[in-house]
Amino acid sequence: MAPAIDVRGLRKSFGGTAVLAELDLSVERGTVFALLGPNGAGKTTLINILSTLVLPDGGTAMVDSHDVVREPLAVRRSIGLTGQSAAVDGVLTGSENLRMMGRLSGLGTREARARERYLLERFGLADVARKRVATYSGGMRRRLDLALSLVVTPPVLFLDEPTTGLDTRSRLELWEVIRSLRDEGTTVFLTTQYLEEADQLADQIAVLNRGAIVAQGTPDELKRRTGGEVVELRDEADNLLKEIPTDGSLSGLRRAIDELDSSFADGVVTLRKPSLDDVFLALTESDEKELVRS
Repeated sequence: MAPAIDVRGLRKSFGGTAVLAELDLSVERGTVFALLGPNGAGKTTLINILSTLVLPDGGTAMVDSHDVVREPLAVRRSIGLTGQSAAVDGVLTGSENLRMMGRLSGLGTREARARERYLLERFGLADVARKRVATYSGGMRRRLDLALSLVVTPPVLFLDEPTTGLDTRSRLELWEVIRSLRDEGTTVFLTTQYLEEADQLADQIAVLNRGAIVAQGTPDELKRRTGGEVVELRDEADNLLKEIPTDGSLSGLRRAIDELDSSFADGVVTLRKPSLDDVFLALTESDEKELVRS
């Protein structure tokens, strides 16, 4: 079976600056795929190309076996898209937003109303269905935005930082929705600034840096790439004072502890496995933690 998304040699520049450079990427059907990268790495540009909003300069990109350049209408029929800002009409009610999207998607009146009721229940919005969206909380607006992209269930769903700005409860609720979509066979392609989000949701993760994919694999595979454990020194308030990567060997652990001893710092020594923070920083060669630890 052909992958849900297949990208080969994709190129895109803006104003002479290369944003995507000979990018290769493949996403299996029925999986959650997370794309990580520093701010400005090209994550949104890639989603815009895959959703036919922007034309590439070169290379090929197939979505649900359709070419994004030669078959843009077929691609649009195969995808749903939720951007970084909720694209809902604040003047209308939740029900009216869904009903309007149903009619625009070609559903008949009865079918559009049935879909509206189903999605309101599924996304926990039935109690506020008749209230204007302008009165909704941020979490409610994001849930409605996602519901709108699922009025006609697409084979492929693009989510560009879907939980940015949400509180913890709303984020966890959206995680459950994303998992259920995957379980029902939808391929979910998401970008995120939350490393824990990628760790919890993704079957596969790719790291985008300087316009190219520098690593791809499962969360555990990427963590193993960084080597052994990390020795941490923390104070009584659990603040991190120093951390030293090791190769996982006994001699490596001894060297790390000796280095901590030589610093004459008091605290508690702990040993932890590599995290996606370590992976991200190692692969992007950045000293700035651009992604937010949640």
